[in-house]
Amino acid sequence: MNENFSLLYPEGKEPSFMTLGDEACNDLSLEYICETISESEYEKNIIKRMMMKIESDPEVIRYRCDVFEDVLKYPSLRNKIKELLEQLDYLKDLEKSVKDNTAEPVWQLINRLQELDVYVNCITGINESLTENPIKSVGLKKMKDFVNSVYNESGFEHLNEDIKEMMHDLGQIRSISLGVNLDSRMRPVEVGIVSLNDEKFSRPGVLNKFLDFASKKSEIHNGASFDGMTKIHTVGKAAGEDPLMNNLSRVVTEMLGSTVKQLKNKLSRYVNVSGYSLTKLIPEFIFYIRWAEFCGKIMELGVPMAKPEILETERREMTAKGIYNLKLAMQILSGKELDIIRNDFDFKMENGIYIMTGPNRGGKTTFTQAVGILFLMAQHGLYVPAESVELSPCDNIYTHFPADENQTVNLGRLGEESKRLSEIFSVATNKSILLFNESLATTSFAEGLYIAKDVVRALRYLGARTIFNTHMHELAMELDTMNSLEGDMKVASLITGIHEGKRSYKVFLAPPEGVSYAKDIAEKYGVTFNQLKKSIDE
Repeated sequence: MNENFSLLYPEGKEPSFMTLGDEACNDLSLEYICETISESEYEKNIIKRMMMKIESDPEVIRYRCDVFEDVLKYPSLRNKIKELLEQLDYLKDLEKSVKDNTAEPVWQLINRLQELDVYVNCITGINESLTENPIKSVGLKKMKDFVNSVYNESGFEHLNEDIKEMMHDLGQIRSISLGVNLDSRMRPVEVGIVSLNDEKFSRPGVLNKFLDFASKKSEIHNGASFDGMTKIHTVGKAAGEDPLMNNLSRVVTEMLGSTVKQLKNKLSRYVNVSGYSLTKLIPEFIFYIRWAEFCGKIMELGVPMAKPEILETERREMTAKGIYNLKLAMQILSGKELDIIRNDFDFKMENGIYIMTGPNRGGKTTFTQAVGILFLMAQHGLYVPAESVELSPCDNIYTHFPADENQTVNLGRLGEESKRLSEIFSVATNKSILLFNESLATTSFAEGLYIAKDVVRALRYLGARTIFNTHMHELAMELDTMNSLEGDMKVASLITGIHEGKRSYKVFLAPPEGVSYAKDIAEKYGVTFNQLKKSIDE
């Protein structure tokens, strides 16, 4: 496994992503989704940053799909890796200490020993989990080959023995004996370390004995041995500010020099063993594990999640069965009782630009958002909210949902909407996904319809897969005129909210039901004749 190994990119593939814009993040509720997937702020930010990077290379996406399927399929695998994440994170922190050339040799050695100890545990754990599960993805198989080679070829058995032996040797040093030389007036002139001992001093009385000795000339102690001690100096300053302790540390390190050198030489056979390539995978592990846990919970509810089949980008197609908005499943997970209406939906050259109409609260926004979330998840290799789906990746997702009141202060609503429309068409390509939600509804019907016709004409010319949901039923009544204009992808009418004369959230190809959006607006605000009459009668 080379230094650039990734569970997101196959070997030889470099990142070439487009970044999801802030408006699309907001319109697709990405923040809300990430908060549901993980309660950890650290993990949520990792997942969101990764979700914003949209890769369109089919090979990259298929690679991710296979890795995710393995992580989803084998709970024991992801649970084991979850246990090791904390150790891998600790290993990442140790890297700084191990590479700190200013540290004393003894501390470099201790940090190196700790690093290797954690690394051995991680490699052993990952090796066991990958061996126990019949993984199929190229990414995890390459990781398995790597940990196998490290486990079998790096002398882990001897490494374990060496670590234990060296830790034991270092752990034997529990105290030091100091010798103080005096001049003729009993003033200390030299202090030195006499010995390193394998036990702590515990018996009190050195100072008392000294005072006793000083009062009795006949009891001047022969030699330099003693059998007890009293603490006459303790560390009372911040670390690094105590001169005596600093000097002692330096002297101890110098005395340990030969021991350190000997132990470091013993580690030289493992000089190429490094866990840092594994620590780089921590965000990727978090991404796959949290999404797998989340998708697993949804599937346990009996709600379908499907592995996407990835088509070539140039085809600009999608065929899906039983798609739904992921946020509905999230509501069920939170305890809300509701029925999820699933829909079949296609993007084809003969109907790749949809003008969607239907009554208020009929599901237009929910469905439009569902399509965007589905593409976003699919292109990260995740299972998607659908019974089945095959799609050509998009290069990016652009959304045009109603602007916040605060964003329209300077330009007004129509000006702000027009500005955002212009910005979208300046960057979108025929490989993009465009999602319009009640665009141009803030102006007069005549003005909105006029601009909308030009927008649809531009969409035909661009050739991007699009959902344009609107109250302007008249827009969808001019399909023949629109499809006679320049462009290779045709416009189709999609309706939602009405099925067999009853309100529903089913979506299907059909001519628009009404002649304008006025009736829907009137019903929304309770100003139809029947609603007003009822209000008067009451």
